[in-house]
Amino acid sequence: MKVPVLVLKEVAHRKLSFFLAAVAVTVAVALFIAFFTAAKAADRETARVMLTMGFNVHIIPNDTDVGQFLLTGLTNKTMPQEYLDKLGSQEGFSYNHLLGTLQQKISWRGSQVILTGLAPEICPPGQQRPPVADPIETGTAYVGYVLANMFGLKAGDTIEIRPGAPPLRIARCLFEQGNADDIRIQCHLKDAQQILGLAGQISEIRAVDCLCFAPTDDPVAILRQQIISVLPEARVFHAKPMATARAKQRQMVRGIFAIIMPLVIIVCGTWIGVLAILNVRDRQVEIGIMRALGYGSGKITSLFLGRAVLIGLSGAIVGFAVGTVLALHFGPGIFKITAERMVRPQWGRLIWLLLLAPAFAAVSSFIPAMIAVSYDPAVTLREE
Repeated sequence: MKVPVLVLKEVAHRKLSFFLAAVAVTVAVALFIAFFTAAKAADRETARVMLTMGFNVHIIPNDTDVGQFLLTGLTNKTMPQEYLDKLGSQEGFSYNHLLGTLQQKISWRGSQVILTGLAPEICPPGQQRPPVADPIETGTAYVGYVLANMFGLKAGDTIEIRPGAPPLRIARCLFEQGNADDIRIQCHLKDAQQILGLAGQISEIRAVDCLCFAPTDDPVAILRQQIISVLPEARVFHAKPMATARAKQRQMVRGIFAIIMPLVIIVCGTWIGVLAILNVRDRQVEIGIMRALGYGSGKITSLFLGRAVLIGLSGAIVGFAVGTVLALHFGPGIFKITAERMVRPQWGRLIWLLLLAPAFAAVSSFIPAMIAVSYDPAVTLREE
């Protein structure tokens, strides 16, 4: 009788043992898929939440007044807008979410306000990401909380910043921030350039570091080297506390999953191994008879490993389905920001699981299989 037939007959005869072993693989696979899907979503969710802290890389003209910039966040010099496109075309650099701005403090309706023009965000090649800041359409403006309350402004109103400049329609009145944003008028970069008479100029390029550095690297030095190599006329400031907080948060999330999964695999592997030992003990007489009939060690080993492979395949299929259902059911409620894009079936992992789960079950059953072929049939049958 061929080995596959013997394996199927043994499975049919000892259904409970096969079922319990398959459950072990199913649990391991289901938890892996659920955790893997959750880990990707958590990593993305953390990145999106931490991005709300703002940009942590600031690129300004080299000849700007540094003291003024650090005190007010404003530069007294400008640089060509082409610098933004130049940085955005670089491949393999350690930054993302490039945002060109032009901002100045101006007098408007008898009050000091900050006019800020924002260009659409640019991502370097191969690093496409959703924008950090909401894009502003040309001809529209976002008005800060204090200004909106001071002048009774509301969405839909039209304002004129300077005589002769095109009017702007208020698209949004912002919530209170408790900082300079409350006296800020934000508009599209082209509108700000026209209002300020600085066509083709920007005052700052903001960016976010990509957290792709090795633990021993100095991210500030790498960023400066990369940026200055392209824009020697620029100066780079890196908000290190913000970057460090973002990096530690993401590393913590990744570390949790890195600890959980090995524990799950060890427990499930031990479970399968114990069940395989019990299976060998129950089949001692059967093994002795097979050895007496001339079945070699290789064929007997193949029976146990074939059973393990079948356990692995069934556990992989069922576990993938269970893990995917768990991730899709609970994921959107946990990861509200990225659920639509990141909590989805990991079909690419199914093929790997169909290969690795049988191998995992076979390795867990290897020692019991070696015990089985080491039995002396004469001793076994004499005892019976």
